[in-house]
This record gives sequence, C-alpha cells and structure tokens, in this order.
Amino acid sequence: MRVIAGKFRSRRLKGPGNLRLRPTSDRLRETLFNILGPSVEDSLFVDLYAGTGAIGIEAISRDAKETIFIESHAAAVRLVRQNLEALGIRAGVDVIEADAVKGLKNLAARHLIADFIFLDPPYEGEEHLRVLEFLDQSHLIAPYGLVIVEHHGSMDLPDRFERLERSRLLEQGDAALSFYRLAAAA
Repeated sequence: MRVIAGKFRSRRLKGPGNLRLRPTSDRLRETLFNILGPSVEDSLFVDLYAGTGAIGIEAISRDAKETIFIESHAAAVRLVRQNLEALGIRAGVDVIEADAVKGLKNLAARHLIADFIFLDPPYEGEEHLRVLEFLDQSHLIAPYGLVIVEHHGSMDLPDRFERLERSRLLEQGDAALSFYRLAAAA
C-alpha cells in the first residue's frame, strides 16, 4: 500500500499483516480522491473504520486541515498510529479508539462539523445502515459535505434517508462507493 498523491506521494504504508482488515485498494482510493479533488484541502475529514488509516492519510497528504480516525480494534488503532508516525504526521490528527457511532457521538459532543465522512465497515452485517441512520439524524455533516460509503457492489443501500440522499454511485470491480449529501444541499 502506498499514498497515491500529495505531499506524501508514493510513501509506503504498513499493511494489515495478520489483522483481518480489507483495506481500500490503491485504485479505488485514487478514484475517490480524483472525484473529491481540491475540495479536500482545508477540510475536516473523518475516516471511520480506519483500519490501516490509508484513506485518512491520503486526505492529510492532500492538505486536509484536520483528519480524525475512528477505529474500534486496538491492533488497528496501533497500525494507524504507526503509519502516522512513519510519515512524521503529528499535527491536525486525532485517533479515537471507539465503535463508529460512539466515536461520532464524541465528535458531536465537541460540536465538530465534517466536510467528509468516509466509512468502510465490514461488508457483511448491518454496520452501513446503522452508521448512515445515525449520521442522518446528527448535525455532523457540513451543509455541502459528503458521506462516502465503501460497500460491496451487490449491497443495496437506500437512495434516501430522512435528510441524506445518495447523489452518486460508483462501482469498481466488486467494490462500490455511495456518495450521500444533505438533501437540502443537493
């Protein structure tokens, strides 16, 4: 795994090793950040289910103002911290060891508003819906912010929640990215 672009371009990241993680492929990460483009600069970027931290580190490399990593597994939290340390990243980052919703509640208690929230939970299970439903009811998303969900291409996520609506679906191989924004901002 490597950083795709920005100030840490081509720098290697420590992979999951024996951890049961499914990192976002370099190709899909590149596609995602090509779509987001310069809007990442000066943003608050949240990487849920951070795993190796590759998505959030890519945002940092592209000049996100602040990046918050939320991960519930202690070994993965150590991996995120190791990757940040290897790149010398100390400022503008926060690593929270918590379940995704508990981590988001922590951000809400701090009155933070994110420009981007990326979530890549395990493909099996109901985590995608649980977190999307929480975000739909929260005030964590900036008016023109995006919630980006990585999921299996065969997974059928809702097009609309009460406040969030899917604005784009991108499929690449067996993975897909669903982009949600606040309906009023669409």
